[in-house]
Parts: sequence; C-alpha cells; structure tokens
Amino acid sequence: MSSRMAGSLLLRHAGGASRRLFSATATSPAARPLLAGGEGVQGSWVRLMSTSAGTQAKDEAAKAAAAAAASNKGDGEKKEVAVNSYWGIEQSQKLVREDGTEWKWSCFRPWETYSADTTIDLTKHHVPKTMLDKIAYWTVKSLRFPTDIFFQRRYGCRAMMLETVAAVPGMVGGMLLHLRSLRRFEQSGGWIRALLEEAENERMHLMTFMEVAQPRWYERALVITVQGVFFNAYFFGYLISPKFAHRVVGYLEEEAVHSYTEFLKDLEDGKIDNVPAPAIAIDYWRLPANATLKDVVTVVRADEAHHRDVNHFASDVYYQGMQLKATPAPIGYH
Repeated sequence: MSSRMAGSLLLRHAGGASRRLFSATATSPAARPLLAGGEGVQGSWVRLMSTSAGTQAKDEAAKAAAAAAASNKGDGEKKEVAVNSYWGIEQSQKLVREDGTEWKWSCFRPWETYSADTTIDLTKHHVPKTMLDKIAYWTVKSLRFPTDIFFQRRYGCRAMMLETVAAVPGMVGGMLLHLRSLRRFEQSGGWIRALLEEAENERMHLMTFMEVAQPRWYERALVITVQGVFFNAYFFGYLISPKFAHRVVGYLEEEAVHSYTEFLKDLEDGKIDNVPAPAIAIDYWRLPANATLKDVVTVVRADEAHHRDVNHFASDVYYQGMQLKATPAPIGYH
C-alpha cells in the first residue's frame, strides 16, 4: 500500500472518531438541560448574552436619565443660591434685610451697615502751628489746585477721584501698624481696626459714586497714575513720620468736607439733578427708600468729617510723644 493511500485512510478514521466524540458530547445527560426546547448550545449562549446586554443597556440608560435629572435639579438649585462672596463661594444660608427681603450685596454685610452722624461739626479746622503742620497744610492746598482745574464743577467725577485716593491712607497706616504690632508683640489700642475701617468706608464711597458718575477713559488713567504715586509717597512718609502723615490726611479730609459742601450747594440750587440715591447707598447708610443724591452726599460728608477728626487726633497723639497703642482709638462708624 502506498503512503498516499495510508494517509487517506488515517484521515477518514480520525474524522469519524471526532464526529462520534462531538455527537456523544452534545447528547450527553449533562448537556440535555441546555438543549431543552430544541435549542443548541450556541443558540442558548447567544440568547443569554443578548438578554444580559439588553439589561445592561437599560440599566445604563436609567443611570444616565437619573444623572441628567440630578444635574438639572442641581442647576436649578445653583440658580437659586446667591453667590455673595468675593471668591464666588456659595453660602448655604441667604442673607436678608431686616424686612426679610434678600440681601444682594457681596461687598458688605447687613451687620456692617450704619447710620451716619450728620450732627458732626463741619466747620472744624486745625490751625497749623508747627513747621510740620504748615508743610502738611500747604502740601494739601497745592494738590487741590490741579484738581480744581481738571474737574472744575463736575463733582460726581471729582468725588470718584478723591475717594480712590482717600482710601489709601487708612490701608497703609493700618498695614504698617499691624506689622509693627507683630514685630514688637504688642497691642495696637484698636488703631489697626480703626484705620482699616476708614479705608473700607472710603472704598464704599467710591462704590457709591461709581453708580452716579461713570468715569471716562482718561479719568481712569489719571486715577491709576495718582493712586500709584500717592500710595508710595504716603507709604514712605508714614515710615518717616506718622504724625506728619496723619496731619496730611486730616487736611485732605477738610478739603473733602469743603468739596462735598459745594456739591450739596449745587444740588440745592438745581445745577445738578437730585437723582434717586443708588440702591447700594440706601442699604449701606440705612437711608429711607425714597432717599436722593442729596441725602447720599450729606452722609458721605459726615463720614469725611469723622475721618478728619480721627486723623488730626492721631497726629496730636504723636506730637505728645505717645504711641497710638497707648491711646484708645475713637469709636468707629457703626
């Protein structure tokens, strides 16, 4: 027998054996439960996988729908929660006014509002006696001259310009006293808080007048320039002589009182429209709902008169050879 014929017989024999083996396996008792209903192993497995895949798809669709619903609900809740923080941090509890309405300001809180003391003496003037007093006085007078030329009687823009500068001394003085308190491990007598409150109060003046007068581009550029120069000059001046620095601010506030008095005169004479007070001013100074610009200028002028007295008092304390920490700071604005 040739080798080709022997190979052919061997293949036929192996094929028959394999058919008998797989046939026996398919009809074995262990496999019969899978064949119930006339289905083969492959059909049952495909049906099982299809059912499993369908169930999984339904589960995924349900989860997606639930996630979408939760997202929509979350978006709705976010729209209802007011973001009343500079950093955008949401508060779980909304702030409200005394009448129960929602508080909408993020730059100050309801307990930081106050009623200005409008009975303060507006005519008070510190007569310069020493050489430092005279230098401080004439320095402020020389600064007023270009301001009068630039703004003339546009008191809204003039007030905005003044407040960007007036908010600098309190911050610089409070910062330097804070650092000295840390270096010397000593109390400040409340002066750090008093000066920082002054800076914050002046900043709120600015936020108010921004609603009244919209600055032009060159006025904004002037603010940046003046503030940059004044901050550095006052910083080094306070390091050299705090009593001189406070005296300068005292005279600056005297000029501010004078400027706001002229502002009020033009409002009373009808040269400037006495428009309704900005909402931020009504809430900050606890003004009546029908308050006008005249009411706002009146309370701002009272604040400036208070700053005048505080800074002249601080300079007097230094003149007496005392440290501010040894003399309690005057009562604040609240």
